Amino acid sequence: MGRMSMEEPVGETGELPEYAERVLDVADGIPPGRVMTYGDVAEWLGEGGPRQVGRVMALYGGSAPWWRVVRADGTLLPGHELRALGHYRDEGTPLRAAGPASEGHVPRIDMRRARWDGTADPAPGDGGDAAGGSGRGAGTHT
Repeated sequence: MGRMSMEEPVGETGELPEYAERVLDVADGIPPGRVMTYGDVAEWLGEGGPRQVGRVMALYGGSAPWWRVVRADGTLLPGHELRALGHYRDEGTPLRAAGPASEGHVPRIDMRRARWDGTADPAPGDGGDAAGGSGRGAGTHT
């Protein structure tokens, strides 16, 4: 129950909804330097869809490594690009250089290299461990 903050809505019992807990468990399991899309998480759970996963991450994701659950096109979360980029650089997440036409010249995640399929085999050279840099208590990402 250590996932909640005072701003996060919870059920009448003071606990996270079961689906939210499951989504956050998947996010917690993504290795440093790797990402899953909102749709990947929903598919992994066999329930919901990208929008439902996105809603859970927006409401409850501040206690999970929210930067590891991303849009399918690899664009960084609007309004949180710099925080996310810091996490990606710290973890060695593969990035693609931004083109001159991209707003703010913010890189994207290299989805071909960074996307994780849920297996226990992280990408070679990730350099991180699952316990490091989780960002717990950093607040929600929305």
